[in-house]
Amino acid sequence: MNTAELPRRKALGKGLESLLPSVRPTIDPATARPSDGVPREIPLADIDRNPYQTRTRFDEAQLAELAASIAATGVIQPVLVRALPGGRFQLIAGERRWLASKMAGKDTIPAVLRQVSDEQALEMTIVENLQRTDLNPMEQARAYERLAREFKLTQEQMAQRTGKDRASVANFLRLLRLPSEVQGKVEAGELSFGHARALLAIEDPKSLLEAAQKVTALSMSVRQTESYVQGLLHPEKKPSSEEKANKPLDPNVREARDLLQRALGMKVTIEDKNGRGRVIIEYSKLDDFDALMERLGV
Repeated sequence: MNTAELPRRKALGKGLESLLPSVRPTIDPATARPSDGVPREIPLADIDRNPYQTRTRFDEAQLAELAASIAATGVIQPVLVRALPGGRFQLIAGERRWLASKMAGKDTIPAVLRQVSDEQALEMTIVENLQRTDLNPMEQARAYERLAREFKLTQEQMAQRTGKDRASVANFLRLLRLPSEVQGKVEAGELSFGHARALLAIEDPKSLLEAAQKVTALSMSVRQTESYVQGLLHPEKKPSSEEKANKPLDPNVREARDLLQRALGMKVTIEDKNGRGRVIIEYSKLDDFDALMERLGV
């Protein structure tokens, strides 16, 4: 056998892309049709950002890590796009991969084409994002609110479509009642979902904001926040001076008080609770205080 006719062995060590087809068919937007699920290469410059994206923040460090991975091994999971008039495409899902591919200096990205309406694209984007774990609580809350507002979905229907339980959906929607300043703290990660839930027990917006500022300033835990809020809502009632005056006094305590008052010539108050308490001696001028010190032999 002529060794020149032997097939060449593929070089090793070139990363994952060396095991995949080196060239994927590209999509022409003018003649684009829904694909059969097979990814095609689309120029990154021809893809527009998803206007229905619910995510507003991307971790720059994680994005840089993904870009480095894409530079080394390529995009493993294709993005989802739809064709637009004018020869362009619009992202439906996969914005992090799209952004990271740009950072990695890629010219194209593998994409699966879907033919969907604006409403379908919106719903697919929101549901896909809600099934992820890295959305911050406010992004999730706004995504649920948008599903309810634009698709008239009930909390039960939203729970079914996103794989969450109905109580979780309700709790996220409640976050939208927070003042905008507090929502910003949740979005920035200064307050967690648990902190926000505890603060929602405060109905007055001004009081809620003041409480949130104190929680963040003191770096309270969720449990500490819950206790702090309960203390604000149900302060321990302290007896007034009038109530103290009208409280019946134990006869033995009253007799001891009277003896002290006669001996010292000053007003004496005895606070006793189960055999423990304090004796308060009141004086009206410095001479009275000096006289008291003499009687006590001090």
